[in-house]
Parts: sequence; C-alpha cells; structure tokens
Amino acid sequence: MNNDKNIWESRYQAGTIGWDRGESSTNLSYWLDNGLLKPCRILIPGCGNGYEVLTLAQLGFDVVAIDIAPSAIKNLQSMLDKEDLNVELILGDYFDWKPKEQFDAIFEQTSLCALPAELWQQYESRLYGWLKPRGKLFAQFMQTEREGGPPYHCALNDMVILFSNKKWRWSGEHTAQEKEPGKTELLYVLEKV
Repeated sequence: MNNDKNIWESRYQAGTIGWDRGESSTNLSYWLDNGLLKPCRILIPGCGNGYEVLTLAQLGFDVVAIDIAPSAIKNLQSMLDKEDLNVELILGDYFDWKPKEQFDAIFEQTSLCALPAELWQQYESRLYGWLKPRGKLFAQFMQTEREGGPPYHCALNDMVILFSNKKWRWSGEHTAQEKEPGKTELLYVLEKV
C-alpha cells in the first residue's frame, strides 16, 4: 500500500522528495488570486513540508494539516514556530483519522495522485465525509499519461466517475498548470452535494 508510513518517512529522511518545490503551489495562488478560495476552516491531507499550510495560515485560514511522515510534520512545525503561526498538525494516516468537526474546504494536491487506483474510492469517501454540506474540494488531478507511480495518472474520465454527480457538483471553472514536461495538473473545484 502506498500510504505506508515507512515508505514516506524514508523518502523524507533520504531527501528523495522530488515533489517538494520549496514554496507554496502556484495552484493555490491561482485559487486565492481569483477569489475562489477565501478564509475558512480548511484541511490539507498529505501536507508534506506544508508550504501551502504556511501561506493559508498567514492569510487567516483555520488550517488543519495531516501527514503520515513524522519528518514532514516536524519540518512543518519548525517553520510554523518561526512564523509564530498556530495550525493544528496531525501525525497519522488519514484513512484512520476522524476529525472532530467537518471542514469548509479541502486543498487536495498530492494525496490522490500518490495513491494507487485501488485506494481512490476509499479516499474519495474520506474527502466527502470530511466536508460540510456545500463544502468545497480544491482538487488537482495529475496528468502523467504513463503507467505506474507515484505520481499516478488521474485521467479526467476516471475522476468524473470517482467524484460522481450524485455526491459532487463540478464547477465549470477549471484550468491546467504544467508542472514539468510530461506532468500537468487539471484544477477543479468540486462542491459536496
């Protein structure tokens, strides 16, 4: 299973975290700059070193972040302490975690594409359960056009089936951000029905 604590922790300790840009995501900036994401109670699953956590906390969001790798949480806590920011950090497996209250929004950037397809339905159920009614999922669907992963290719047709219109309302607003040659993220806002 790709949500194994030891796999992710060993990557942080070895410094083999190629997905870490060292700064907040341009995808997050897109949603903030366009007024699509405003201060609220927000969850960041699979937060990693958490640059987006810092950005959102600095902007007044009530942020909760969870990661399975102790080193990621430790690194993030150190950055938060330097900035004197208060964020609820959770060290744990989000498949086992149950929050005390639901969220207005979820910033989903790296978790879905890090999971093999056989775990996607279980993860979608978690996302749905974590959100308040009419809560919004800010989703980035990785397009790699290749087999295997992580990151795994999240074909849009598969995402439409996974996030069905029985449970989710897809916004007409979307965009694509090229991350590097061969990798593009499709950005969509989905609202819990």
